[in-house]
Amino acid sequence: MALRRVFSLRSCSPRTPHLAPLSTSPATREQPAAGPRAVPGCRPVEAARPPIPVVDFSNAQEAYRSLRTWELARNLLVLRLCASPTLLERHQQLLQIARKLLGQKLFDKLMKMTFYGQFVAGEDRESIQPLIRHNKTFGVGSILDYGVEEDLSSKEAECKEMASYASSTERNGSSMSKSEKQYQAHLTFGDQRDSVISGAHTYFCASETKYDSRMETLLHCIEASGKASDDGFIAIKLTSLGRPQFLLHFSDVLTKWRHFFHQMAAEQGQAGHAAMDTKLEVVALQESIAKMGIASRAEIENWFTPETLGASGTMDLLEWKSLIRCRTQFSKHLLIPNVQTGQLEPLMSQFTEKEELQMMRILQRMDVLATKAMEAGVRLMVDAEQTYFQPAISHLTLEIQRKFNVEKPLIFNTYQCYLKDAYDNVTLDVELARREDWCFGAKLVRGAYMVQERARAVDLGYEDPINSTYEATNAMYHKCLNYVLEELKHNSKAEVMVASHNEDTIRFTLSRMEELGLHPADYQVCFGQLLGMCDQISFPLGQAGFSVYKYVPYGPVMEVLPYLSRRALENSSIMKGTQRERQLLWQELWRRLCTGSLLYRPA
Repeated sequence: MALRRVFSLRSCSPRTPHLAPLSTSPATREQPAAGPRAVPGCRPVEAARPPIPVVDFSNAQEAYRSLRTWELARNLLVLRLCASPTLLERHQQLLQIARKLLGQKLFDKLMKMTFYGQFVAGEDRESIQPLIRHNKTFGVGSILDYGVEEDLSSKEAECKEMASYASSTERNGSSMSKSEKQYQAHLTFGDQRDSVISGAHTYFCASETKYDSRMETLLHCIEASGKASDDGFIAIKLTSLGRPQFLLHFSDVLTKWRHFFHQMAAEQGQAGHAAMDTKLEVVALQESIAKMGIASRAEIENWFTPETLGASGTMDLLEWKSLIRCRTQFSKHLLIPNVQTGQLEPLMSQFTEKEELQMMRILQRMDVLATKAMEAGVRLMVDAEQTYFQPAISHLTLEIQRKFNVEKPLIFNTYQCYLKDAYDNVTLDVELARREDWCFGAKLVRGAYMVQERARAVDLGYEDPINSTYEATNAMYHKCLNYVLEELKHNSKAEVMVASHNEDTIRFTLSRMEELGLHPADYQVCFGQLLGMCDQISFPLGQAGFSVYKYVPYGPVMEVLPYLSRRALENSSIMKGTQRERQLLWQELWRRLCTGSLLYRPA
């Protein structure tokens, strides 16, 4: 049936001989040497531990010990320029003028002395090594990201992206439900780079050869990280490894199936319950399915057996979602009611052989990367993307986590806490890892696509997926974080990265770690910030013994300019944070001037 080969993860088509067949059985392998990291699942003897260190984020001298004086001045200049609304509005035109006036060589030099030098580590794998080693000396690791994007105009981006959907099934938007509209391509939002911040790269539809080339680039990136340190990360985006129209279509399927569960739950009087608290009574569910005419009563009774559900007599969302993985007879009967027409429609029948192959190739590329990362002692951080891609991205990431997160988290999934359903997503995946006995690994972020997501929801007429206020997003972030930290207390193999520039969030995390007895020596909790920002958070944490990382992009100057443009946009959007950072930079610069330490060189 459709998707059977995909979810079974059987061998690939002869058309892709360079990619090995996949298996979702736990990977058996020798783990790389742990180095200074704690042995997975084992904690140091409690009596031998020093107390959890106190971190001072207001000590400018300690925060900038790693910087030479000219770097302090550059940081101060760049952050100030990024905070200017006038310059920000015209920064692309100003960069074009500077390039014309100076010529390419001088322009590149200017960029390396200013914006590029602030936010980018270097042009290639060799040139970034000194920065990685330098930061590691001060207790700060690296999340490598090859920061190259296609330099297309907005119009070119829209045309290229929409053309990739031309072969997909086209539907009349007037007959769609509001939720369905979220997972349809739309010309207005064809340029996915629009209004994106927080270091998020954008990849447009490409040929399979191009996707293989991107995989090779990531393999080289893994090698570079493995050579530079023994505990690094690599950031990957699934839209760089496969066709976005497939991710869009698959997200639509997964979301419809989840909505059908909640529709059945509402009929059983469970509307509004938290995801993990919602359980369908199987007898009532069988009655509902029989009334819909999906299958005979005898067939339905055979689907819901103790083998598929256990003996509880109920079915929760995780058990419901497992049915879509084609492990039961029920999978070929996946029919759901169309909310507009009331007619039953097959959930998966529109998946073509080509789309099956596309999913297989994405999973195979992820498998190749994970295998290489395991060999090199590097972990993979799968970045979150737009909500209309995210259900498919999360599903595919979970498939790879099942295989590779056996002894410790090798693959980390990313959760965007500005989403209304962030807490449900986190709690479901934590519970899934418990049941299937693999190691939960997560990165918590606020999110990078807020402006774009809000505009798209209004324009296409579906519910805004973003929390209504910044305060609501903060509350959601802390709620998700607290839940994961509680899990870490009871599960020594689970890990989380707190990816935040918010000092209050960092303090909240440190406080909860102390209350829960999560010691930095366990390496279960780590922190992440962007290169060139919030050094007053990253370096004090690192020097105090906490696990902390910088998101380190690299690539040629002209090819990384789209990334630099968004760095400028982000600095404008978090003015409060950079204002404090500039104050501390001034404070340290003035201290060095007054003490005759302008020639200070980091040890």
